[in-house]
Amino acid sequence: MKFVELSFKEQNPDIGGFRAVIKFDNGYGASVITGGKLSYTNERSPYEIAVLKGDELCYDTIITRDVLAYQTEKDVARVLNEIAELPPVTNFK
Repeated sequence: MKFVELSFKEQNPDIGGFRAVIKFDNGYGASVITGGKLSYTNERSPYEIAVLKGDELCYDTIITRDVLAYQTEKDVARVLNEIAELPPVTNFK
């Protein structure tokens, strides 16, 4: 997946920033945030990425056990491809 395929939409006005959500056929997805008061971003690494299982945050993959803070466009593209390659979700509610 390429970074340019993400579609960022404005988040809650109180938090600010923008968010893109993508879902993959394996049942996983990603939430990518840029800007805002509560995100782990800065000018040099302006993105934060979280793994999703279905619509919920997922903290138990081989990719990460938390959000991935301070990511570049290149980092985001790499992580999205890693998420897309995870084994399919099983026994998911």
